[in-house]
Amino acid sequence: MDRNPSPPLRSREEEEEEAAAVGDCIGSTVYSKHWLFGVLTGLMQIVSPENSKSSSDHEEQQMELDEEMENEICRVWDMSMDEDVALFLHEFNVPDIFMGILAKSKCPRLREICVGILGNMACFQEICVSISSDKNLGQVLLYCLCDSDPPTLLETSRLLLTCLSQTEVAVVWVERIREHPAIYDSICFIMSSSTNVDLLVKVGEVVDKLFDLDEKLMLEWIRNGAVQPLDQPQEDSEQQPVFRIVPCVLEAAKQVRSENPEGLDVYMHILQLLTTVDDGIQAIVDLPLIDSLIRVLQNMKHCQKKPENSAESNTEETKKSDLTQGDFHLKILKDISCEFLSNIFQVLTKETVAQGLKEGQLSKRKCSCAFENLLPLYNPVVEDFLKILREVDKTLAGNLEESFPSLKVQT
Repeated sequence: MDRNPSPPLRSREEEEEEAAAVGDCIGSTVYSKHWLFGVLTGLMQIVSPENSKSSSDHEEQQMELDEEMENEICRVWDMSMDEDVALFLHEFNVPDIFMGILAKSKCPRLREICVGILGNMACFQEICVSISSDKNLGQVLLYCLCDSDPPTLLETSRLLLTCLSQTEVAVVWVERIREHPAIYDSICFIMSSSTNVDLLVKVGEVVDKLFDLDEKLMLEWIRNGAVQPLDQPQEDSEQQPVFRIVPCVLEAAKQVRSENPEGLDVYMHILQLLTTVDDGIQAIVDLPLIDSLIRVLQNMKHCQKKPENSAESNTEETKKSDLTQGDFHLKILKDISCEFLSNIFQVLTKETVAQGLKEGQLSKRKCSCAFENLLPLYNPVVEDFLKILREVDKTLAGNLEESFPSLKVQT
């Protein structure tokens, strides 16, 4: 019988090379252990070079990352999204290596990449628990949140959010953050001064998660900076501004509103969480904020209108999809705004309402808009507000009752 010839016999050397190649692979991937060892060794050499270099040369070298080394470590960053690679890096004590790099290196790009790799590794529960249980590493990572480099801050925030999302370790990170007052100042500074929308959104997600996890921490942050210490010299207060969480949140929301609607949702939710405690309500109740919330609701109808003159190239399915996604985010924003506004309405005093009427934040048009959006879900809140309004401006209260018969019947 005719058949194909047998393949040539392989030499022992070829078989050994193949076996070695298979053994060099990380898990089920095609990534090389030998190559990875080389990259990590090179990284350690960057941080602790031979004594032949002068200290000035060493410091200058630390500020920049060699292009070839950057490309290789970025490959490790991409690879670390694979669980087999992440586990291998963990077994090789990469978190300890990176802790040393983060503590010593002055190169912003290297610090960003190292935190980014740790962030990828933390996506896997076993590694996240291990990283979180290392107190020294935890402190180093929190110090990274006080970095001046936006990309490093972004990756650090992403890492923290990943850990805070793991129920097994979330409380550990909450306690660490509580024990480091500098974290509050750093987060407030970012929210009040950064123009990096991606960073603002990620920091907002961290704050939102922290407040959702721990009301005690939220109360501490609300009260932090509310009162200037009496024993603090005036010159110190000028050099180190006292941050307050609410104005910082509002500033960040203003920055992200035009570029990232989802980011605005995050900050509106932070404000809504603040209104779940009395101290939070007192911190945020001011008439310009009420005016802003009502204007958000007034603009909802305009945002929800379908575009009349769309480009002919857009298909009906594409337009329908875009509108559906847009309406979804608008609904979230509306729901949060309404809940936020209802919480504020509950603590308005007679004096505040009178001032709002005088300054125009609580005009008939704006009150009508608020009622239209708050009813019927927040009917008791509107009724209580209307009782106060009758004491201040009986005519306006009567006009609103005429516009909303359900209130007239029930009051």
